[in-house]
Amino acid sequence: MNSAAVVQYEPGNYEIVVPGSYVLCAVTGQRIPLDHLRYWNAERQEAYATAEIATRRHEELRGA
Repeated sequence: MNSAAVVQYEPGNYEIVVPGSYVLCAVTGQRIPLDHLRYWNAERQEAYATAEIATRRHEELRGA
């Protein structure tokens, strides 16, 4: 399966709503394989490819 999954992000966990093999990084648009998904924001329902990207996004939102 090589399609985007639909995921419901929760604090500390996520639920796959529609099966797929990846999600997209909310900042870069990069494909994140589900088995590598480690960083997300449950409030904004966003996934991030790396810790650095997640931190940068958090800083952007805090300053907004």
